Amino acid sequence: MRLVGPNGEPVGIVRIEDALRLAQESDLDLVEVAPMARPPVCKLMDYGKFKYESAMKAREDRKKQVNTVIKEMKLRPKIDPHDYETKKGHVVRFLNAGDKVKITIMFRGREQSRPELGYRLLQRLAGDVADIGTIESAPKQDGRNMIMVLGPTRKKADVRAEREAEKRRNPATAAESGHGQEPADVPDVAAALAADLEAAAAVAETETVE
Repeated sequence: MRLVGPNGEPVGIVRIEDALRLAQESDLDLVEVAPMARPPVCKLMDYGKFKYESAMKAREDRKKQVNTVIKEMKLRPKIDPHDYETKKGHVVRFLNAGDKVKITIMFRGREQSRPELGYRLLQRLAGDVADIGTIESAPKQDGRNMIMVLGPTRKKADVRAEREAEKRRNPATAAESGHGQEPADVPDVAAALAADLEAAAAVAETETVE
């Protein structure tokens, strides 16, 4: 096998017995990182520490990811004032959370001959939330429905950063509300070995075969 040291340094082609002896003497694990290579590539490493650090890195990467979410709100052209305020409140909440909102006006029966009612309602809603949202997709007819998409003026990453800052300032409040709790991480060993596989492959390419 081709052996790679704990710091990524090439050791050379050795017998498996010698590699196991080196691992035992160094109090490290012998991990096969490129089984399909010729010869196979193994690395000396602290496998427990490696899994822990990989899990922590995966956790940090997930925190940095921002998933685009599109919420949907459905309205009728002749919606009453109370229902309109309720629906608008939901739209405001979605936009403040950094999510996009798809507004759908549903026409029924003879309402389909009055598309201007839906258009005016969408324009009214866009105007009411203009301080926190902008029109990303202008109102357009889609069969019996009229659709408009609103986007938040603040990026979701900024909203998340503000929430994290608030949790740090008021940890007790965050604990009571349950915010900020992370699910237990289960390390993906195959994915975690990807970096070592690339490093080992590079070593295999650059080292002269003995």
